[in-house]
Amino acid sequence: MTEVPSRRSPGTPCWVSLMAHDLDAAQEFYGALFGWEFHEGPQHLGPYVRAELGGRQIAGIGDGPKDRHLPVSWTTLLACDDADVTAELIRECGGTVGVGPLDADHEGRMAVAVDPSGAVFGIWQAQRHPGAGVIGEPGTLAWNELITRESSVVEKFYTDIFGYETENEGPADFDYLTLRLKGRPVAGIHGVGPSLPRDRGAHWMTYFAVADTDAAVRRVVELGGRVLQPARDSGYGRLATVADPEGAVFTVIDAAR
Repeated sequence: MTEVPSRRSPGTPCWVSLMAHDLDAAQEFYGALFGWEFHEGPQHLGPYVRAELGGRQIAGIGDGPKDRHLPVSWTTLLACDDADVTAELIRECGGTVGVGPLDADHEGRMAVAVDPSGAVFGIWQAQRHPGAGVIGEPGTLAWNELITRESSVVEKFYTDIFGYETENEGPADFDYLTLRLKGRPVAGIHGVGPSLPRDRGAHWMTYFAVADTDAAVRRVVELGGRVLQPARDSGYGRLATVADPEGAVFTVIDAAR
């Protein structure tokens, strides 16, 4: 478990948010899976709740527009000091800003953008709400990773905006960059080549920590979700990629192993 500071360095993943088609059903699924409790959050984009665990905020779930039939997915939000300046820099570096910047009540200022590979991400300028209160504990955020075709396509985009230091991980034929801020790993970029899912394209993957990966996978299925990549061991823990009943994809990992 890692307690997180109230002010994140720009570029640090600070929050994850889901826009669901059925807000009540999403709360039921994630509440049963992770033990989350829910409280009303900012309503600037419509009905929205914040998930809490042990009194600490973990993630957000919103009620997406019913008339647009958008795919349901988890969005990674990266901290920034000034959402308007960062949004303009995103445009200058070849990205697109699709929503905002706009105020989330008095909680912060945010925007939703798309990088040059087509992956959606958000930026968050904290005011009253700094982001997730804890990471690495079962039921909380564990890691954020951009899944794309080639890391080289987006490396400069993210480093120019957020000042990341990058480090190649693994063997020469393994396309993985760890993104660091002041030497501290904060996120990753994984180039998967032709294995990139056609139905999702480039996307930011949200990892949630669990106490037991195999038990979590069984619970996902019991609750109406499905398994996309079965539980497997890695150098960082046992992990599996799953989807909730509406199709939002995420990874569960037992980092304690």
